[in-house]
Amino acid sequence: MTATHTVIYDGDCKVCGRTVKVLAKWDRNNELEIIPSQAPGVRERFSWISPQAYADSVQVIRASDGKTWQAAAALEELVSVLPKGRLISWLFRIPFARPLVDRFYRWFARNRYKLGCGDHCAVRDTAQTERRLV
Repeated sequence: MTATHTVIYDGDCKVCGRTVKVLAKWDRNNELEIIPSQAPGVRERFSWISPQAYADSVQVIRASDGKTWQAAAALEELVSVLPKGRLISWLFRIPFARPLVDRFYRWFARNRYKLGCGDHCAVRDTAQTERRLV
């Protein structure tokens, strides 16, 4: 079976990397092609997506027609595609949930390098590794 959706995420973001590992685990039917935005050929293959959009949020593209979702809308599309995601898809039907999720997503995306995946994490990881060796 070929992937029905492509998920493009920030490959430099550790939180994003952990999140796509969960997606891959949930993707029992191989519905998703998951690739980092920094992978060779991504910008050429999905030329309608601006470089800024890749920096701002995850991108989800439906293979059949190229329809593209970003941010919370991308998460909503993913939960509708994945078998385990359907267990939580009802959350998006709660009044005002979509705007709240979108607002939280955009805040998180702007701050993701401060929340566990910036240069300071590499320094902290090294310090933790050195402590374990002592």
